[in-house]
Amino acid sequence: MKILDYLHKETIITDLKSSNKKGVLEELALPVSVITNSDANEVVRVLLERESLGSTGIGGGIGIPHGKMRGLKTLVMGVGLSLNGVDFDAMDNKPTHIFFLILTSEDSAGLHLVILARISKILKEDAFKQKIMTAKNADDVIRIIEEVDEDF
Repeated sequence: MKILDYLHKETIITDLKSSNKKGVLEELALPVSVITNSDANEVVRVLLERESLGSTGIGGGIGIPHGKMRGLKTLVMGVGLSLNGVDFDAMDNKPTHIFFLILTSEDSAGLHLVILARISKILKEDAFKQKIMTAKNADDVIRIIEEVDEDF
C-alpha cells in the first residue's frame, strides 16, 4: 500500500489561493468531492467538524486536515500547496504551506491511521518539504511523493 494508491492527480492543487482555514478546506474539498461523487459542502462540513476538536495544523508548515464521511467506498487524499502560507491555527502559530487532506469512510479507522502515520513520517523530512514546495504542477507532486512512497 502506498500514498499514491489514494492520491489522484486531480486532487492536487499547487497554488492554493485562500488565505484562511475555511477557504483552504473549500479549495481542497472540491476536487476530492468530484472523485468521491460527494457534495463539496458536506466534505467541508466534515473537515470543519474535525477541526473543531483541535487544529490539524501540526506545525512546521504542515496541515493534515482529515475526516470520516458516510458512504465513501475508499480512502481518498488531496494535496495543496500555499506559497504564502495560511493561518491554519497551527500548534507553532506559524503559517501552513503544505496540506495533505485525507477523507475516509466512517468504518475504516485502521487505514486512516496508517495513512496519517505515513504522511506524518515523510513530512518530518526537511528535504521532502523543500522539494514539494518547489512543485509547479500535479505531476511534480506525484514524482516527489513517488521518491519516498515506500510500501508500508
